[in-house]
Amino acid sequence: MKNRNAAGTPRPRLDLYEEPGHLIRRAHQIAVAMFYETLGRDVTPVQYAVLRMLDECPGLDQVTLAQKVALDTSTTADIAARLESKGWIVREMLPRRQRRLALTPEGKALLGKLTPLVSDLRDSLFEGMGEKDALDLMRLLSKFVHLNNEQSRAPLKA
Repeated sequence: MKNRNAAGTPRPRLDLYEEPGHLIRRAHQIAVAMFYETLGRDVTPVQYAVLRMLDECPGLDQVTLAQKVALDTSTTADIAARLESKGWIVREMLPRRQRRLALTPEGKALLGKLTPLVSDLRDSLFEGMGEKDALDLMRLLSKFVHLNNEQSRAPLKA
């Protein structure tokens, strides 16, 4: 969108609470706070995403994992090291200094405990919205992310 409308006249300045970036930041802030309230502080939302992806795709290398969860490779390496130190994953060295990652039994048990709580979290996030609004929000967020994927510092590569 440009700063002018179709007739070429300047658009009025948006109220802060009408700016998409601000609302997206606030939505993220709220979602993270509710994540910790529901799941505790043993695992971060990003660590949870990594654990979930490793459960869905066992044996991924770190680069592919980074692509599948839309993280840069250095952040993924740091997260993998933290998860390994907690005993939730193992990293196996591959040729060309790559590492294959897999959940440990402890990691699988943790994920088994967290997954129902994430379902509760989803319900809490959408509480009061109604099912149609929740589905519409998810559809529009997915569309927004898909359309703007390449603008990300670490685009998703499914």
